[in-house]
Amino acid sequence: MSKIATGLAFGALIFVALVDSSTAKGAGCGGIAATGAGCAETELAAQKKRPRVTIYPRRVYPGPYAKRQCYSWLVTEYRVSGPVITPQMRCWWE
Repeated sequence: MSKIATGLAFGALIFVALVDSSTAKGAGCGGIAATGAGCAETELAAQKKRPRVTIYPRRVYPGPYAKRQCYSWLVTEYRVSGPVITPQMRCWWE
């Protein structure tokens, strides 16, 4: 029983030491743990703005007599359980 208690105490001591060392590293970043070489505020990815994507509506609408044309085929997909044949389909208006 004393071996179990000693092991738990030793594990808790190591855990506390690791937690203290990780918070000491992040002290220069305003209390936030440091990630990589610098703080999260100085990372290049955090400063870069995301590109804007403009989506324009379609100008061509199918008429009242338009028909939907479809093309279908079978494709072999390789999955964890083995190869599976799945149907694929592409459709358009004419």
